[in-house]
Amino acid sequence: MALLEIAKLGDPILRQKAKLVDLKAIKSKDNEMQELIDNMIETMREEDGVGLAAPQVFKSLRLVVIECSRNERYSEAPNIPLTILINPSIKYYGEETALGWEGCLSLKDLRGLVPRSTEITVEYFDREGNLQAIDAEGFIAIVLQHEIDHLDGKVFLDRMDDLSQLAYVEEFEKYIIKKETAESELI
Repeated sequence: MALLEIAKLGDPILRQKAKLVDLKAIKSKDNEMQELIDNMIETMREEDGVGLAAPQVFKSLRLVVIECSRNERYSEAPNIPLTILINPSIKYYGEETALGWEGCLSLKDLRGLVPRSTEITVEYFDREGNLQAIDAEGFIAIVLQHEIDHLDGKVFLDRMDDLSQLAYVEEFEKYIIKKETAESELI
């Protein structure tokens, strides 16, 4: 396995609509697709991410890996088992939305307040080529929307309603987290 380079905002690949994965490639004898999946998992874990989309590693393919366990960047987040999503598609968006702070490995030093649906249904193929569906809510729904956005050439900045709610990580931790913590202690 190998660590992959992460595309940063400004690289054109992050703004392209990714191509569908040919499902025959999943079972190809050359194992190229399975190797890419393994390398994406290793890269996501090394970078302390909870998700990684193929365009973020310079591959214009509709492929996402997600996982959250023992993650320093998201220590309060619920556990998400390792999930590989090939050709994912959001089939349902719940009406309720919520604002949440998001970061991204392609915009590593930034956090922004992003509105997202609190419930979604995603259909996808797993790494064996089996059709699957996830009814997701809360944190996993946000992660899935964020990563699938990458497959459509979008980053979390595109979803923000108010760019004054964008901060560098250091200032976010110093001013916003500190303020939110102090406010919650008053309740």
